[in-house]
Amino acid sequence: MLSLLKIRNLALVDELIWEPRAGFLGITGETGAGKSVIMGGISLALGERADKSLIRSGESQCSIEAVFQLNDPGPLNTQLEESGVPPCEDGLLIIRRVVTASGNRQFINSSPVTLQLLKSIGSGLVDMHHPEEHRSLTSQERQLALLDAFAENTSPLADYHAAYRAWLDTRQACRSLQEREMANERELDFLRHQVAEIESAAFTAEEVEGLEARWQRARNANRLRDTALPMAHMVDGEESSLLSTLHQLVRSGRELERLDSSCAPWLESLGALIDTAEDLAANLQDYVETLECDPAELAELENRIALLDNLKRKYGADYESICEHLEACRAKLDAIGNREQRLEELQAKEKRCFEEVLQAGKALSATRSAAAPRLEREFLTHARHLGFRQSLFTAQLTPLPEPGPQGLEEVDFLFGPNPGEPQKALRLIASSGEMARVMLALKSALARQDDTPLLIFDEIDANVGGEIARAVGMKMRELGRDHQVIAITHFPQVAALADHHYLISKGQTTEGRTVSRLEEVDAGARIAELVRMLGTSGPTAEAHARELLVH
Repeated sequence: MLSLLKIRNLALVDELIWEPRAGFLGITGETGAGKSVIMGGISLALGERADKSLIRSGESQCSIEAVFQLNDPGPLNTQLEESGVPPCEDGLLIIRRVVTASGNRQFINSSPVTLQLLKSIGSGLVDMHHPEEHRSLTSQERQLALLDAFAENTSPLADYHAAYRAWLDTRQACRSLQEREMANERELDFLRHQVAEIESAAFTAEEVEGLEARWQRARNANRLRDTALPMAHMVDGEESSLLSTLHQLVRSGRELERLDSSCAPWLESLGALIDTAEDLAANLQDYVETLECDPAELAELENRIALLDNLKRKYGADYESICEHLEACRAKLDAIGNREQRLEELQAKEKRCFEEVLQAGKALSATRSAAAPRLEREFLTHARHLGFRQSLFTAQLTPLPEPGPQGLEEVDFLFGPNPGEPQKALRLIASSGEMARVMLALKSALARQDDTPLLIFDEIDANVGGEIARAVGMKMRELGRDHQVIAITHFPQVAALADHHYLISKGQTTEGRTVSRLEEVDAGARIAELVRMLGTSGPTAEAHARELLVH
């Protein structure tokens, strides 16, 4: 139930603190006193979109805080924790909404949340009805949801939804594969071309690794030869070559060692120098012999370099990327090549899924077929209390041509308010007074299955007579045994039946600004308010008001 409502700077309300009680609560007051602001504050707390025009004149922001006391917060706590919001402590859910000129903020249990989450949470806390919202009952989707709620078929409905989604997914996959058939041939040609182009190049990792170096060497063979050959001659091959000089040094060293043996240790390095020079001379000679400039080889290397560069431009920045692209193309070719087999598999799966949808749908239909007559009887019981003494009501189930999102059939609520008249679909009933009572009869029929803690009726008793208004009030009072019910009403017959009566009034502050006040009335104050609502005064009116309070 709603245990606390705080509103600050919303329209006419500068500050309101309301601690509503359990049961059936009636809110009354003169036109323009601000009853709609109270309901507007609750709507904002439940996630209704807001704009800065709601902010009280002269203020920078308005705020709404609503506290709900929940008997079983377990399911809601699960939803909150999945969204990263702290759970309810001691069963208390605290909602706060702040509206400013620059934007809106909303909090649940002191944690900031999205407006979408707030609306999702709020939809399970409060069921609010306005006169203009009765037409929601004309929606066949809404009617089917009401029948399902009455049938208490949550499990069969969940099974059907799961089967239906699986069937839709498989059917979509099958159709997508069929639609791709026309484009597959062109895609196949393109993939084959790419694979052939890469495979025909026949590159290997080893070739690619040394290709650039081989090409550079072949390309610069003459320059390399012109550099290396003189180096070879400088080492060996001329009178003044390095080896000739080193041999002369060895001969001189031996003479030096013969004359002074102490020189021997450091003269030994001359022999190592000769060995190194001879190795260098041999290597240079071998290198020069490999530097043959073969125009055909150079052209071949240039062609391979160009081919590799072309593949890089098309398929990847390096050889590894080209190989990855090749494998991807082969995989696609394989997948497309097996499309007929895949299509057969999908078609077989679609058939199995369709059969499962039919099976789950039949089980769901059975619950609806069994519940429809019971709902009809329950509705008529409450409708007759509301003045439809000889009315007829049918929950008509019509099979669909193919399975739909909610089952194998649709429902249409047919209603005949007067004897001798044919039943009509609710969407064809023009009277808002009749629709209000139909809605209340349905709510009463579904009272046991409806676990929404708070029901709000905003002037749904409009356009009905005094006797019917009392019947409407009695139904609200009955609903108040299982729910917290708030009714905004202009009928004294309804207000007198409330377990608690609240009066909203308009006054002025010391600054001369108009404000709204909400307070519970009882005893003499309640009698006075009922007299005002009766539109008369005097002892007779007071006696009538007292009679209304005798339930």
